[in-house]
Amino acid sequence: MFSSREEGRGPAAPSGLVSVVRLPQSWFILCASRELGRKPLARTLQGTPLVLFRDEAGKPAALVDRCPHRNVPLSLGKVVGGQLQCGYHGWRFDAGGQCRAIPGLMGEPGAKSRCAASHATREQDGFVWVYSTPGVEPTSEPYRFPLLDAHGYSTVRRLLRAKGSLHSLLENTLDVPHTSFLHGGLFRTEKKKNEIEVVVRRGADRVEAEYIGEPRPEGLAARLLAPGGGVVQHFDRFLLPSIAQVEYRLGDDSHVIITSAMTPADDWDTVVYAVVTFRMPLPHWLVKPFITPVALHIFGQDARILERQTETIRRFGSETFASTEVDVLGPPILRLLRQAEREKVSTSAEVQETRLKMQV
Repeated sequence: MFSSREEGRGPAAPSGLVSVVRLPQSWFILCASRELGRKPLARTLQGTPLVLFRDEAGKPAALVDRCPHRNVPLSLGKVVGGQLQCGYHGWRFDAGGQCRAIPGLMGEPGAKSRCAASHATREQDGFVWVYSTPGVEPTSEPYRFPLLDAHGYSTVRRLLRAKGSLHSLLENTLDVPHTSFLHGGLFRTEKKKNEIEVVVRRGADRVEAEYIGEPRPEGLAARLLAPGGGVVQHFDRFLLPSIAQVEYRLGDDSHVIITSAMTPADDWDTVVYAVVTFRMPLPHWLVKPFITPVALHIFGQDARILERQTETIRRFGSETFASTEVDVLGPPILRLLRQAEREKVSTSAEVQETRLKMQV
């Protein structure tokens, strides 16, 4: 049995499963802004049930989804005057979790034991972000998605979900070698025709791989990006706590940034908020209808393999990692996640760089 952590942190992560992390002091997306209306919204973050609602000013609030009175989910209640009212006995809580009303009570309602644990929130770029550590003032701000309002760019957003750990999904999103096999014909083929250079840059809170000298791949997605061919500028990036970003550029006309903000609902269930921002030589109204089905097909292939991977890990009760130098981002991502879990992220501005060759 796993022991419980303090209120608001959920059960302890299983110690034998090496890629499972629980990240304190971190921002995660819990919903799109349009999803949070007049009714409470139940969500789960790192195994902890939370409830989102809007206060009287329309700002989002997040509380642990448990009434301190009799343990009923607060998400079963309703919002009254910008306060969340429990559906069992009518206790009301403000955005900070302070109990503001107890029907029938003649005295003051606001004793500390009657308060609900609260999490800081931010609303930006069309998303509601929640800070993973309850009851504290955030030490950072959420990630800003790039180029959302840039001239000449269009954006497509999608909500995705997969049965896998946060680390597994981050590595999968930024892993080049699997694309020739799992997504053969969409990105690359099994035939290794080109030798390219890879520059890996590691910083205190991020790691980036730059792929130099790759001709435009022959797959469908690559032809859509660059119908005229050429050499692709390709970057894969991880930024703490949970941002995976893939960037392709070909000349001045074709530029695509796929940013995936990942939210671990629990140890083996990860929600992906994907934002694709692009500029292409084709009319955007013509490109948009093709981007979504191709991207969903690719993600479906990834989700199926990740689910089988997760089933195997849980069946054996542990993970094995036999990495090579072409697994350029998975190991450093895991190191950064582990440091963040221990709250040992470096403040150094130094960037370490290594170079290697790869066939694609």
